[in-house]
Amino acid sequence: MKFAVIGGTGRIGSEIVAALTTAGHEAAPHARSTGVDLLTGEGLALALAGVDAVVDATQSPTTDDASVDFFRAATGNLLTAAAEAGVRHAVLLSIVGVDRVPDLGYYRAKVFQEERFRTGPVPYSIVRAGQFFEYVEEIVSWTAAGDTVRLPTTLLQPVAAADAARAVAGIAAGSPVHGIRDVAGPDVFPLDELGRITLAARGDGRTVITDDTAGPFAAAAEDALTAGDGTHIAPTHYRDWLTG
Repeated sequence: MKFAVIGGTGRIGSEIVAALTTAGHEAAPHARSTGVDLLTGEGLALALAGVDAVVDATQSPTTDDASVDFFRAATGNLLTAAAEAGVRHAVLLSIVGVDRVPDLGYYRAKVFQEERFRTGPVPYSIVRAGQFFEYVEEIVSWTAAGDTVRLPTTLLQPVAAADAARAVAGIAAGSPVHGIRDVAGPDVFPLDELGRITLAARGDGRTVITDDTAGPFAAAAEDALTAGDGTHIAPTHYRDWLTG
């Protein structure tokens, strides 16, 4: 099969390209750096010509309410071009629990993007992934100040990007599910504990202070960001990944 991966030069997009290629498919990465601009539609027709399925792994350049405007234009252009090119399957990479945290602007924007896929002209699948292992240090840095890091007890179920990419690739190579599939790691952590595990593994002496008002994930209630029944549980454990 032939695939176009939009956002395919990024961290998760490049993993999806690799997973598809390893599975024996032809997968091309596309991004602004390769001449594809979702906001203008430039390069889309060429990128999607002869493609069986397209995977959207793009991210908005902002994380606030302005991201809705980005997804409105970008998703509209992508799905219109995909329909015109005769693409038979459009796959969106989204986030576990994205519809359960209405106070986060970026999450609201992703919900809007999901709705565009659901109501769009191309048969679709939505894959919601847990927070990537590779982003945990960045998440910790959001609330760092001096020798301390303040983190809430919000539960996360992180997943290795390579594991998530293989799940996305498997769904993209199959028939459209016309719905949502979750993929997450095998372990659930309170974010403050996740921070302590991460800093210890990196030899970072900063102290994690539990603060249920700290950072954007404080807006998530209880287990809102953990996966539910029917989730594809990836094999890699976070502690193993840290020391691997």
